[in-house]
Amino acid sequence: MNDQRTNVAIIGSGKIATDLMCKVLEAEGLSLAFVAGRDPKSRGLAIAKERGIETSADGFKFLKAHSDAYDIVFDATSANAHVEHNAFFSASGKFAVDLTPAGIGMACVPSVNLVDVAGQQNVSLITCGGQASVPLVHALRQATQQIAYLEVVSTIAAASAGVATRENINNYLTTTERALSQFSGANAVKAILNINPAEPGVSMQTTIFAYAKFDDFSKIEDAIGKAVASVQEYVPGFQIILAPVLDGGLITLSVKVHGSGHHLPSYAGNLDIINCAAVAVAAYKGRPTRSMQL
Repeated sequence: MNDQRTNVAIIGSGKIATDLMCKVLEAEGLSLAFVAGRDPKSRGLAIAKERGIETSADGFKFLKAHSDAYDIVFDATSANAHVEHNAFFSASGKFAVDLTPAGIGMACVPSVNLVDVAGQQNVSLITCGGQASVPLVHALRQATQQIAYLEVVSTIAAASAGVATRENINNYLTTTERALSQFSGANAVKAILNINPAEPGVSMQTTIFAYAKFDDFSKIEDAIGKAVASVQEYVPGFQIILAPVLDGGLITLSVKVHGSGHHLPSYAGNLDIINCAAVAVAAYKGRPTRSMQL
């Protein structure tokens, strides 16, 4: 029987890419061909070499030259770079999982719309805040008649925010808000990202504030509980710390994400949630390909 694993590649060697590499190495059905970055002194490339993974500091150039080595590519670079990269991915028939906030592909949160990736070439994982909040606002939409206003505030530890994350703050906000509008149907949305420099690092936390029209608050509580359980199937560290409460018409709830500690301490839940989502998307997308190869 032929090897049923799907060959994947990672472009990027920062914090997100390094944590992702660790998860891909443990994932069933995925085989990591190489990690390509731009800085030959990158700690991420050094860790990959230690794990026995082929690496290159030629970045996108190497990716293009070795396109026969992978079917799926994880792009963990920057929003602007991903736009350029995907022109090649699309032309060469590669399925791209976008971990940047470029937002040019189909927005995907595995617990909400994983099955929709089947016919896509490019899937956007939105942002870490989007991955944490979309399942909840989607549930809120299903349990209410209309959401008038939605605000999502995510806080992450400074040590878990790499250079690309900091350079892409505006893209982060725009892409997160676009997804919030899409999945909530809210009349108005706002996304906020706080990067907390406290030591020791604080775990990722996302709080949702909403004004909505509804008949039965218990339906909201039930829907949120089911949404949290669904996310926990692929992000074990996802937990609700403030169940939905109603105060003067304002609905408030909050979740915390603890990371698996693959590359950074467990407070780096922002890396964990988007990388767990990336692996879930790649594994699902790779299933039809593997079936045809049997």
